[in-house]
Amino acid sequence: MDSADLLADAFDRVRAVVHETVEGLSDDDLTARPGPDANTIAWLVWHLTRVQDDHLADAAGTEQVWTADGWAERFALPFPPSATGYGHSPGDVASVRAGAGDLLGYHDAVHAATRRWVRTLDAAALDRVVDASWTPPVTLGVRLVSVVADDLQHAGQAAYVRGLLERRGS
Repeated sequence: MDSADLLADAFDRVRAVVHETVEGLSDDDLTARPGPDANTIAWLVWHLTRVQDDHLADAAGTEQVWTADGWAERFALPFPPSATGYGHSPGDVASVRAGAGDLLGYHDAVHAATRRWVRTLDAAALDRVVDASWTPPVTLGVRLVSVVADDLQHAGQAAYVRGLLERRGS
């Protein structure tokens, strides 16, 4: 397996967890909170997809799917189009109201763009420095692993929230 296959497989796994978590849920389920300040499934999936879109577009030197394909307008969130969810308050989390179709549509569009791009990468490309402000500087390979790790953590959190909702009988 080469690095491109490995990365494609990792992002495929993120997509699988996102779909397993979101499919079949109502809008109310997607915005339910297991605690007063807890993240919702809608926010978690939106956030993990925004981070993937933001970080990979930056590394690839392309426009984000969020703006290029009109998702920012479709979601009509009360944040600037550059928002990814970092630093969001509980009120901001509650503002992310989206149906399963939009969440999965946006995620799938980002996933498709991600797969196309990572398939072009070879081992040498992964050594390119994408952020020199850190010590040591962040390479593309490290950035991609970081995005996969963050995505899987948030997808797992969303799956956990779904499990809580199912146990409650939601």
